[in-house]
Amino acid sequence: MTKKALLIIDVQNGMFQEGNVVFNGDRLLKKVNDLLKEARLTKTPVFYIQHNAPAGKPLESGTDGWEIHSVIAPENEDIIIQKATPDSFFNTSLDEELKKKGIEHIYITGIQTELCVDTTCRRAFSMGYKVTLVEDTHSTWDSNELTAQQIIDHHNSTLNWFADVYPSNEIKFN
Repeated sequence: MTKKALLIIDVQNGMFQEGNVVFNGDRLLKKVNDLLKEARLTKTPVFYIQHNAPAGKPLESGTDGWEIHSVIAPENEDIIIQKATPDSFFNTSLDEELKKKGIEHIYITGIQTELCVDTTCRRAFSMGYKVTLVEDTHSTWDSNELTAQQIIDHHNSTLNWFADVYPSNEIKFN
């Protein structure tokens, strides 16, 4: 049986700032938390990816905004990977940690759809991982050209070249 892991990308306090909350933020937290419960029930490893932004940014390292959101807080057995670019593999220990656990299939959730989620999904595929993008557990903000929902829908459609795309209620880790 293929060994699986759940990746939670950049679900940090800075993404939920008053007046600038990520699209459908409360729904995102609930759905990611539901996936976490399923992962923990099935003893599926959980990897948190934590973005380290420079001073003055919402995810500035060491600040409250940088902390992983308390609704989906890591537990002792979870692995936290630090990153500084949209690619969760670039200059991080993610690949090494996945290999240590024999992981071949990763389930991707998190923020920001068109940046870190997209880049990590494509990179994981290129590195030979089986990838599932959980279609209702990633989010972003409106851009000047598109609504957040349009960005999410577009990426769910486009990334199916690199990943299986399923809603969270169809995800079973066992």
